[in-house]
Amino acid sequence: MSWDWAGLLVAGFFGGVLNSIAGGGSFITFPMLLMAGVPAISANATNTFASCAGYLSGAYAFKEELRSHRSVLPALVMVSTVGGLVGAWSLLQTPETVFQEAIPWLLLFATLLFIFGEQLNRGFRMLGNGHARMAGTARAALVVLLLLIGIYGGFFNAGLGIISLSYLVLAGYTNINVMNAMKLLISCVVSMIAIVIFVVQDQIAWVEGALVLTGTLAGGYLAARISRLIAAHYIRYFVMMVSVLITSYFFIDIYAN
Repeated sequence: MSWDWAGLLVAGFFGGVLNSIAGGGSFITFPMLLMAGVPAISANATNTFASCAGYLSGAYAFKEELRSHRSVLPALVMVSTVGGLVGAWSLLQTPETVFQEAIPWLLLFATLLFIFGEQLNRGFRMLGNGHARMAGTARAALVVLLLLIGIYGGFFNAGLGIISLSYLVLAGYTNINVMNAMKLLISCVVSMIAIVIFVVQDQIAWVEGALVLTGTLAGGYLAARISRLIAAHYIRYFVMMVSVLITSYFFIDIYAN
Protein backbone atom coordinates (compact mmCIF):
# COMPACT_ATOMS: atom_id res chain seq x y z
CA MET A 1 0.00 0.00 0.00
CA SER A 2 1.41 3.41 -0.96
CA TRP A 3 1.77 6.27 1.50
CA ASP A 4 -1.03 8.11 -0.30
CA TRP A 5 -3.41 5.22 0.29
CA ALA A 6 -2.42 4.95 3.93
CA GLY A 7 -2.79 8.70 4.34
CA LEU A 8 -6.28 8.66 2.84
CA LEU A 9 -7.36 5.84 5.15
CA VAL A 10 -5.98 7.64 8.20
CA ALA A 11 -7.51 10.96 7.12
CA GLY A 12 -10.85 9.25 6.59
CA PHE A 13 -10.63 7.61 10.01
CA PHE A 14 -9.96 10.84 11.87
CA GLY A 15 -12.48 12.67 9.70
CA GLY A 16 -15.10 10.12 10.69
CA VAL A 17 -14.22 10.52 14.36
CA LEU A 18 -14.44 14.31 14.18
CA ASN A 19 -17.72 14.28 12.25
CA SER A 20 -19.28 11.99 14.84
CA ILE A 21 -18.11 13.94 17.89
CA ALA A 22 -17.75 17.58 16.91
CA GLY A 23 -17.96 17.99 13.12
CA GLY A 24 -15.27 19.38 10.83
CA GLY A 25 -13.97 16.14 9.33
CA SER A 26 -13.69 17.75 5.89
CA PHE A 27 -10.85 19.93 7.17
CA ILE A 28 -8.79 16.72 7.18
CA THR A 29 -10.22 14.64 4.32
CA PHE A 30 -10.44 17.35 1.63
CA PRO A 31 -6.81 18.57 1.97
CA MET A 32 -5.60 14.95 2.07
CA LEU A 33 -7.33 14.25 -1.24
CA LEU A 34 -5.54 17.27 -2.71
CA MET A 35 -2.22 16.08 -1.28
CA ALA A 36 -2.85 12.66 -2.85
CA GLY A 37 -2.87 14.35 -6.26
CA VAL A 38 -6.62 14.50 -6.90
CA PRO A 39 -7.49 17.68 -8.87
CA ALA A 40 -9.29 20.33 -6.81
CA ILE A 41 -12.80 20.00 -8.26
CA SER A 42 -12.59 16.22 -8.30
CA ALA A 43 -11.27 16.26 -4.72
CA ASN A 44 -14.27 18.32 -3.65
CA ALA A 45 -16.66 15.94 -5.44
CA THR A 46 -14.89 12.91 -3.97
CA ASN A 47 -15.04 14.38 -0.47
CA THR A 48 -18.80 14.84 -0.86
CA PHE A 49 -19.09 11.19 -1.92
CA ALA A 50 -17.02 9.98 1.04
CA SER A 51 -18.99 12.08 3.54
CA CYS A 52 -22.42 10.99 2.37
CA ALA A 53 -22.37 7.58 4.07
CA GLY A 54 -22.24 9.28 7.46
CA TYR A 55 -25.21 11.47 6.56
CA LEU A 56 -27.21 8.44 5.43
CA SER A 57 -26.55 6.38 8.54
CA GLY A 58 -27.19 9.37 10.78
CA ALA A 59 -30.49 10.23 9.09
CA TYR A 60 -31.59 6.60 9.41
CA ALA A 61 -30.77 6.63 13.12
CA PHE A 62 -33.11 9.63 13.53
CA LYS A 63 -35.94 8.08 11.49
CA GLU A 64 -38.45 8.41 14.37
CA GLU A 65 -37.78 12.14 14.69
CA LEU A 66 -38.15 12.55 10.96
CA ARG A 67 -41.38 10.57 10.95
CA SER A 68 -42.85 12.86 13.61
CA HIS A 69 -42.34 15.84 11.25
CA ARG A 70 -43.17 14.10 7.98
CA SER A 71 -45.57 16.87 6.91
CA VAL A 72 -42.67 19.28 6.25
CA LEU A 73 -40.26 16.74 4.79
CA PRO A 74 -41.45 16.82 1.13
CA ALA A 75 -40.82 20.58 0.88
CA LEU A 76 -37.50 20.24 2.71
CA VAL A 77 -36.36 17.48 0.37
CA MET A 78 -37.55 19.29 -2.78
CA VAL A 79 -35.81 22.58 -1.98
CA SER A 80 -32.63 20.79 -0.85
CA THR A 81 -32.62 18.75 -4.06
CA VAL A 82 -32.88 21.83 -6.25
CA GLY A 83 -30.17 23.60 -4.26
CA GLY A 84 -27.79 20.63 -4.40
CA LEU A 85 -28.39 20.31 -8.15
CA VAL A 86 -27.64 23.98 -8.81
CA GLY A 87 -24.58 23.93 -6.53
CA ALA A 88 -23.06 20.83 -8.11
CA TRP A 89 -23.75 22.12 -11.63
CA SER A 90 -22.15 25.48 -10.71
CA LEU A 91 -19.06 23.70 -9.40
CA LEU A 92 -18.59 21.82 -12.66
CA GLN A 93 -18.93 25.06 -14.64
CA THR A 94 -16.14 26.64 -12.59
CA PRO A 95 -12.66 26.53 -14.15
CA GLU A 96 -10.16 24.49 -12.14
CA THR A 97 -7.85 27.46 -11.60
CA VAL A 98 -10.71 29.64 -10.35
CA PHE A 99 -11.84 26.96 -7.91
CA GLN A 100 -8.28 26.51 -6.64
CA GLU A 101 -8.12 30.24 -5.90
CA ALA A 102 -11.49 30.02 -4.14
CA ILE A 103 -10.44 27.12 -1.87
CA PRO A 104 -8.85 29.31 0.86
CA TRP A 105 -11.95 31.53 0.99
CA LEU A 106 -14.30 28.56 1.11
CA LEU A 107 -12.22 27.02 3.90
CA LEU A 108 -12.17 30.35 5.73
CA PHE A 109 -15.97 30.56 5.51
CA ALA A 110 -16.31 26.99 6.81
CA THR A 111 -13.78 27.71 9.58
CA LEU A 112 -15.69 30.78 10.75
CA LEU A 113 -18.91 28.79 10.68
CA PHE A 114 -17.34 26.10 12.83
CA ILE A 115 -15.79 28.51 15.34
CA PHE A 116 -18.78 30.84 15.68
CA GLY A 117 -21.53 28.31 14.93
CA GLU A 118 -22.87 28.20 18.48
CA GLN A 119 -23.08 32.00 18.75
CA LEU A 120 -24.73 32.10 15.33
CA ASN A 121 -27.31 29.55 16.42
CA ARG A 122 -28.05 31.47 19.63
CA GLY A 123 -28.58 34.66 17.65
CA PHE A 124 -30.89 32.90 15.20
CA ARG A 125 -32.78 31.30 18.09
CA MET A 126 -33.51 34.74 19.55
CA LEU A 127 -34.59 35.99 16.14
CA GLY A 128 -36.75 32.91 15.55
CA ASN A 129 -38.42 33.25 18.95
CA GLY A 130 -39.31 36.81 18.13
CA HIS A 131 -41.12 35.65 14.99
CA ALA A 132 -43.04 32.64 16.18
CA ARG A 133 -45.84 33.42 13.77
CA MET A 134 -44.06 34.27 10.59
CA ALA A 135 -45.71 36.22 7.85
CA GLY A 136 -45.77 34.86 4.32
CA THR A 137 -42.76 36.98 3.35
CA ALA A 138 -40.68 35.57 6.20
CA ARG A 139 -41.63 32.01 5.27
CA ALA A 140 -40.69 32.67 1.66
CA ALA A 141 -37.36 34.03 2.87
CA LEU A 142 -36.77 30.75 4.73
CA VAL A 143 -37.37 28.82 1.51
CA VAL A 144 -34.85 31.01 -0.32
CA LEU A 145 -32.37 30.58 2.53
CA LEU A 146 -32.70 26.79 2.40
CA LEU A 147 -32.18 26.93 -1.38
CA LEU A 148 -28.98 28.95 -0.88
CA ILE A 149 -27.79 26.46 1.74
CA GLY A 150 -28.39 23.63 -0.72
CA ILE A 151 -26.46 25.48 -3.42
CA TYR A 152 -23.54 26.00 -1.04
CA GLY A 153 -23.59 22.33 -0.03
CA GLY A 154 -23.64 21.15 -3.63
CA PHE A 155 -20.74 23.47 -4.45
CA PHE A 156 -18.62 22.90 -1.33
CA ASN A 157 -19.65 20.38 1.32
CA ALA A 158 -17.60 21.60 4.30
CA GLY A 159 -19.68 23.46 6.87
CA LEU A 160 -23.02 22.34 5.42
CA GLY A 161 -24.21 20.80 8.69
CA ILE A 162 -23.49 23.96 10.67
CA ILE A 163 -25.41 26.32 8.41
CA SER A 164 -28.24 23.79 8.11
CA LEU A 165 -28.54 23.77 11.89
CA SER A 166 -28.56 27.57 11.93
CA TYR A 167 -31.36 27.55 9.36
CA LEU A 168 -33.43 25.18 11.50
CA VAL A 169 -32.96 27.38 14.56
CA LEU A 170 -34.13 30.38 12.55
CA ALA A 171 -37.11 28.36 11.32
CA GLY A 172 -38.23 27.96 14.93
CA TYR A 173 -37.16 24.40 15.80
CA THR A 174 -36.01 23.84 19.40
CA ASN A 175 -35.73 20.06 19.88
CA ILE A 176 -32.08 19.22 19.29
CA ASN A 177 -32.82 15.66 18.18
CA VAL A 178 -35.33 16.85 15.59
CA MET A 179 -32.89 19.53 14.45
CA ASN A 180 -30.07 17.02 14.07
CA ALA A 181 -32.40 14.69 12.17
CA MET A 182 -33.41 17.41 9.71
CA LYS A 183 -29.85 18.67 9.45
CA LEU A 184 -28.71 15.21 8.43
CA LEU A 185 -31.60 14.86 6.00
CA ILE A 186 -30.71 18.17 4.32
CA SER A 187 -27.03 17.16 4.14
CA CYS A 188 -27.97 13.73 2.81
CA VAL A 189 -30.28 15.03 0.06
CA VAL A 190 -27.91 17.80 -1.05
CA SER A 191 -24.94 15.41 -1.13
CA MET A 192 -26.76 12.61 -2.93
CA ILE A 193 -28.07 14.79 -5.75
CA ALA A 194 -24.61 16.37 -6.07
CA ILE A 195 -23.02 12.91 -6.22
CA VAL A 196 -25.36 11.92 -9.06
CA ILE A 197 -24.16 14.95 -11.03
CA PHE A 198 -20.53 14.22 -10.18
CA VAL A 199 -20.87 10.57 -11.24
CA VAL A 200 -22.49 11.51 -14.55
CA GLN A 201 -19.68 13.97 -15.20
CA ASP A 202 -17.01 11.46 -14.06
CA GLN A 203 -15.65 13.75 -11.35
CA ILE A 204 -15.27 11.24 -8.50
CA ALA A 205 -11.89 9.63 -7.86
CA TRP A 206 -13.28 6.22 -6.93
CA VAL A 207 -10.19 4.58 -5.45
CA GLU A 208 -9.27 7.58 -3.30
CA GLY A 209 -12.90 8.13 -2.36
CA ALA A 210 -13.36 4.49 -1.35
CA LEU A 211 -10.29 4.70 0.91
CA VAL A 212 -11.56 7.86 2.62
CA LEU A 213 -15.04 6.35 2.90
CA THR A 214 -13.66 3.17 4.50
CA GLY A 215 -11.68 5.20 7.01
CA THR A 216 -14.67 7.43 7.71
CA LEU A 217 -16.93 4.47 8.47
CA ALA A 218 -14.31 2.96 10.80
CA GLY A 219 -13.71 6.28 12.55
CA GLY A 220 -17.41 6.95 12.98
CA TYR A 221 -17.95 3.46 14.40
CA LEU A 222 -15.20 3.86 16.98
CA ALA A 223 -16.07 7.47 17.84
CA ALA A 224 -18.54 6.41 20.51
CA ARG A 225 -15.72 4.80 22.49
CA ILE A 226 -13.42 7.78 21.99
CA SER A 227 -16.15 10.25 22.97
CA ARG A 228 -16.30 8.64 26.41
CA LEU A 229 -12.60 9.31 26.94
CA ILE A 230 -12.24 12.85 25.56
CA ALA A 231 -14.60 15.74 26.28
CA ALA A 232 -16.29 17.08 23.13
CA HIS A 233 -15.08 20.64 23.73
CA TYR A 234 -11.46 19.46 23.55
CA ILE A 235 -12.22 17.90 20.17
CA ARG A 236 -13.79 21.17 19.05
CA TYR A 237 -10.66 23.08 20.08
CA PHE A 238 -8.56 20.62 18.10
CA VAL A 239 -10.75 21.04 15.00
CA MET A 240 -10.56 24.84 15.35
CA MET A 241 -6.77 24.69 15.49
CA VAL A 242 -6.56 22.33 12.50
CA SER A 243 -9.02 24.38 10.44
CA VAL A 244 -7.12 27.62 11.09
CA LEU A 245 -3.77 26.02 10.22
CA ILE A 246 -5.07 24.37 7.03
CA THR A 247 -6.86 27.54 5.90
CA SER A 248 -3.70 29.57 6.51
CA TYR A 249 -1.65 27.03 4.58
CA PHE A 250 -3.92 27.30 1.54
CA PHE A 251 -3.87 31.11 1.63
CA ILE A 252 -0.06 31.03 1.68
CA ASP A 253 0.16 28.31 -0.96
CA ILE A 254 -2.25 30.02 -3.38
CA TYR A 255 -1.47 33.70 -2.87
CA ALA A 256 2.12 33.92 -1.60
CA ASN A 257 3.62 32.75 -4.89
